[in-house]
Amino acid sequence: MNQLPKAFAERMTALLGEEAEAFFLTYEEPYCRGVRLNPLKPVDSALVPGLMERVPWEDSGWYLSGDSPAGALPLHEAGAYYLQEPSAMLPAAVLNPQPGERVLDLCAAPGGKTTQLALRMAGQGLLVSNEPVPKRAQILSRNVERMGIVNALVVSAMPAQLAARWPGGFDAVQVDAPCSGEGMFRRHPETMAEWTEDAPAGCARRQAEILDGAAALVRPGGRIVYSTCTLNPTENEDTVAAFCRRHPAFSLRPFSLPGAEAPSGMLTCYPHRIRGEGHFVALLQREGEAEAQLDENASLPHPDRQAAQALRAFAQDAPAPTAMLGDTLVHLPGCPDVRGLRVLRVGLHLGQLKGKTFMPDHAWAMACLPPAVPRVPLTAAQAARYQAGETIQMPDAPRGFVLPTLAGLALGWGKVSDGVMKNHYPKGLRRSVTTGE
Repeated sequence: MNQLPKAFAERMTALLGEEAEAFFLTYEEPYCRGVRLNPLKPVDSALVPGLMERVPWEDSGWYLSGDSPAGALPLHEAGAYYLQEPSAMLPAAVLNPQPGERVLDLCAAPGGKTTQLALRMAGQGLLVSNEPVPKRAQILSRNVERMGIVNALVVSAMPAQLAARWPGGFDAVQVDAPCSGEGMFRRHPETMAEWTEDAPAGCARRQAEILDGAAALVRPGGRIVYSTCTLNPTENEDTVAAFCRRHPAFSLRPFSLPGAEAPSGMLTCYPHRIRGEGHFVALLQREGEAEAQLDENASLPHPDRQAAQALRAFAQDAPAPTAMLGDTLVHLPGCPDVRGLRVLRVGLHLGQLKGKTFMPDHAWAMACLPPAVPRVPLTAAQAARYQAGETIQMPDAPRGFVLPTLAGLALGWGKVSDGVMKNHYPKGLRRSVTTGE
């Protein structure tokens, strides 16, 4: 174990008192791994190697063994599960979005918490997943696609920009704020070298700006969950207290989940108290009661008629396209005004017309309800080759577009001709994966 920063160790000793020794002993133990199974894409849990006990505060969460290769298997890329540290599953569980709500994840990359929110919403309502950093927003968009989420709008904007566009637009807002990362010292020891004694104060200033944006975005009666993966009061309790002073319409609300009790409305997850890495969660509610004001606006172009006809000819059961994002037909009823925003994903991407041929989008294959086209089951070895971009010999498969599957889950698109399946797996996603066999 690398040496903890001296200033951090001294602060934690003073903060925890008699518990400090137990806290520091956790740094001699392996960090906790976890995984969330995807209820939209159920598979036999025996196909996910290394599952251990359930995570108490998340119904779909499991602890994962340290040597599990789950992240390198084809089913991971198929969206059967999401690798996520167990404590990081707590904020979305506390926010607990309901089907039909309008929910905003303000700092959403890489997508663990946002996909957890979406799966609790069960495809109903609207989830806006925002990531201010464009490159990180691309990773976020890919994970939303991989998990088969069809009701998410993925954008890349600063919180103040969204607050000006959608005031009072959301029932619930999640703020997983950038922080000094003290809770990750065990999992990522290299971060200790980047930490400084002044880091918490600098992070707290940025967190205050983000929370001020969240305050404008949530409706009266709505709620905010604020979380960090750090352990100092400056970024946690003090930041929440300062926010409530600036915004007296907000107050802390107690929450209670299995293994996570917070009568004060705030909970610091210390690794010697709960089985997970360091995390902080607070639940805030705005006084009053009002409907979320998120006006629908035809800010995206209407569906191209020729492309829409080609879509219907491709699959009669295709969802009706609601707009165009570039050349792509998309389906997201009730999409809000996105003029001036960097938009990466609008609900379900269906495909585009290339010449006279309709090309279905990878997202449609990954969605929980892909079209009624022929499925062709693959072995784990074939699935790994498919995700690496190889063609697959399929002498008995029907001609035309097919959905190659593994354990019943669609992996993407293929097009069969003369007994060979041409690979349509996106080039940017191709990688070598292990078979698990």
